[in-house]
Amino acid sequence: MELWYTEEHTPTVRFSIKVKEQLVSKRSPFQQIDVFDSEEFGRFLTLDGLMMVTEKDEFIYHDMIVHVPMATNPGIRKVLVIGGGDGGTVRELTRYDSLERIDMVDIDEMVVDVCREYIPQTSNRLDDPRVNLYFEDGLKFVRRYENEYDLIIVDSTDPFGPGEGLFTREFYGNCFKALTVEGILVNQHENPYYEYYTEAMKRAHRRIRDSFPICRVYQAHIPTYPSGHWLFGFASKKYDPATDLDAAAWNARGIETKYYNTDLHRGAFMLPTYVRRALEGAE
Repeated sequence: MELWYTEEHTPTVRFSIKVKEQLVSKRSPFQQIDVFDSEEFGRFLTLDGLMMVTEKDEFIYHDMIVHVPMATNPGIRKVLVIGGGDGGTVRELTRYDSLERIDMVDIDEMVVDVCREYIPQTSNRLDDPRVNLYFEDGLKFVRRYENEYDLIIVDSTDPFGPGEGLFTREFYGNCFKALTVEGILVNQHENPYYEYYTEAMKRAHRRIRDSFPICRVYQAHIPTYPSGHWLFGFASKKYDPATDLDAAAWNARGIETKYYNTDLHRGAFMLPTYVRRALEGAE
């Protein structure tokens, strides 16, 4: 019998992957956690039936959510990751010797435990001595800090369920307060193609603009995410990622990547017309 993982991207669009076997199925206090193994995408994690990460294309998401802000400001020393239980964002951050502290807060410890056991490709740097793990609500965690972090990365699920509070005006305001005067906030910004996701993207963009003087959006192609066209938000108190990129400084680090490069960095902010119009509508 053939086994397929199928995700409903809209009421009339579905995405399917043929599965070799299901490796784990657990229910945490917050969500359903499943890991599958497939021929095409390797092992992949789903939360409440939605694709979070696959071994084959995870490098795209993690490259773009980490290296864009790190190349914009080479002086980043302290980073907060909110969400990111698969560990991929932390893995990319640990490649920077210049970082002194990486705090990761995820509401669901079981996600981290499952990824440690079943997806070591992304979770293999969670024991780096600079990494501090906290298992609590990211919204409450960030309230406690002021002028503390140079970079906050919101590596969250979609804006419902456990991740819902990470898309609110209050949350973005608290992130602004927790950042230093040169602070940067980067978040996964949903896809601009399907109407349901577009509305979520516009709400997030509007709320971030209420808190930050610089607010930009950039894009990447991630095959297993709805529509394949995915956006990231970049907000800052000082840096514009399109004009303040220090390409020479980043390239001098010698970090080898599979997706990100400094030419792509500039191009990622050149958005299609339909995306520009959606963002203008949000403003």
